[in-house]
Amino acid sequence: MEQQQATSPRPGRTSADDLADAGEVIGVEQAEAALVEHYPRLVRLAYLVLPPGTGRGRRVLTAHAVVQRTLPRRRTATRDLALPAPPAPRSGGDTAADPGYVFLRQHVLRAALATGRARWRRPPALPQVWGLRLFPRSGGADELALDQALSALSGPGRAAFVLRDLEGLTDRAAACVLEASGVADAREALDEAEGAAVPAGSRDRSLLESPEFDPCALQARPTDLLRRRQHARAALAAGAAVVVCGALLGLPGEGWGPDGAAAPPYARNAAAEAALDPGKLTVAPAHAWESAARQDFSAWPARGDRTGDRALLRRALAVWARPGAEVRLSATPGTPAGPAAGPPQLLFAGVVDHSAVVLFHDGLRVVRYAEAADGEGRGDGSGAALDFARTDGADAASAGALVVGRTEGNVRYLTAPWVKSVHLVDLLAPDAAAQRLGVDASGVTDPSPSPRPDQKCATWPALRMDGGLLTDLGDLAPARLTYGTPRKPGEVSTPQARTAWARGGCTLAAMRGQGVRSVNSWEFARQPLPGGAGAAAWVCTRAETWRGAGSRTLAQFQAPAPGGRPYAPGVVAASVAGGTACGPRAPRALAGVLWKAGGGQWWLLAAGSGKLASITATGGVQGRAAGHLLTVKAGAGAQAQLTGRLADGKRVDALR
Repeated sequence: MEQQQATSPRPGRTSADDLADAGEVIGVEQAEAALVEHYPRLVRLAYLVLPPGTGRGRRVLTAHAVVQRTLPRRRTATRDLALPAPPAPRSGGDTAADPGYVFLRQHVLRAALATGRARWRRPPALPQVWGLRLFPRSGGADELALDQALSALSGPGRAAFVLRDLEGLTDRAAACVLEASGVADAREALDEAEGAAVPAGSRDRSLLESPEFDPCALQARPTDLLRRRQHARAALAAGAAVVVCGALLGLPGEGWGPDGAAAPPYARNAAAEAALDPGKLTVAPAHAWESAARQDFSAWPARGDRTGDRALLRRALAVWARPGAEVRLSATPGTPAGPAAGPPQLLFAGVVDHSAVVLFHDGLRVVRYAEAADGEGRGDGSGAALDFARTDGADAASAGALVVGRTEGNVRYLTAPWVKSVHLVDLLAPDAAAQRLGVDASGVTDPSPSPRPDQKCATWPALRMDGGLLTDLGDLAPARLTYGTPRKPGEVSTPQARTAWARGGCTLAAMRGQGVRSVNSWEFARQPLPGGAGAAAWVCTRAETWRGAGSRTLAQFQAPAPGGRPYAPGVVAASVAGGTACGPRAPRALAGVLWKAGGGQWWLLAAGSGKLASITATGGVQGRAAGHLLTVKAGAGAQAQLTGRLADGKRVDALR
């Protein structure tokens, strides 16, 4: 049986055999005992990982708040941590033998990283110290230099630095902790920490454990006494104004009306009220798309049986402007969740699967509001949900549909007015017949299954709309699937294109929930296999997002499929987050795998895009070949570094 494996396995990963005992259970009392015993160390860890731009005093209070909020409310199994048992830290105390400390350290790290990432969220409740400023004692020149070096790192980079240099973890153990804490690329964080410009001797344990970085050994100084007195007078005046304004707003007469699940209003001005007035919503004419200079969401007419329901539209606009605490809110990465700058455009208002749904478009985002509706289709704002997704720069191909409802693994779409037919296809079974999907008068489709990658990826539903191929990746806007060269991608219409997506469709699971706009698959090379075993296809799959950043590139090795399985999945040889490889700015690719022939001999196979003039392998495998293909004998498990050169001598690094 032929086998293949990537030449550069991703570092920092661990198998199930390396995980901690799944039967260990942390009780509330055990966690509290660990919190009390190791409180200074946990607060120091949180203080070092928190973003430095907030000021030392606020970092101190935030670090204490983060640690105090990690105490669990119930018994918790350590298998939820997905962590290996780490070695003992360099400082005293056998914390490695204490699962309570491991549990708390994981949650402290996760909370500190989340505090740094989500600046727009409400900060954690901080301990209140009125009239005093608290900050750690100042250190020497080495501590100052180290603090400046840490402030230059990202949050994951600081976490990696602290785990290695304060906790004494190995790179492997630190990578596991980082991944369990939500860090997307633990290897990148470790490399960033390794390359930090730290002062000589900064890796001595005494430096990170000095009073400079101890938020439990504090100095106290008074705040500005005169300013406090002025603020107290201003607060009294503001309180009196609130009482008067509240009484006026409560008087009968013309008011804002019921806002459903919206939070209380904070201010009233002409611009804010215009954005909340259903009568000022932008509505495109029914046939505007036929003569529009650009077919995108701005050309969609308002559809649905509730477009005239001013109460529903009013609630939707109010919740968008001021979502209350009970509103379920989600946004794709990089999408601002703030209120509209002015009256948005109405795309849809109607009842979908027992929910009253409203879709807005403000030029940058599509916003979906949903609330529970009773049998008569009249909602009151209960069970409200608000979803945001960037859709700027859309065209006719990427503005073909929007998700209007999700229920029990199914999804309904609102199709563009120019879409004439919708068919449901299985991306992994291109020979199967397509099923026509019904579309009602408002443009809403019948329910179609959503991809379920958690079920071994046996099928991957997709929609074919007038020749274009779309799939649901968990966002409001489905992602468009294409095939071809990075600068001229086309529709998935040829047998070669359908086969490439059938063998690589399961890789889409890694791109869910990332605000993906389009995913292109490109066969950049075809390589004859040693021993006359046929030819393998090298395919590069690149996902582009609506926001520009956050792209993802995968290189796949698709050996000849075994008998009876013409669409067997290929092997992912490389995975890269960000960068320009396989994209229109850098339409080049280079990747390699170890492949085992039928006779048991291992080979290093490498391939690049057509413009490569040579490929060189160094490290565990040595070899060089002119052109864009390389085949060299290798040993099992050998590691190789691949480098390509263009005709002009420019270097091309391999995807890893």
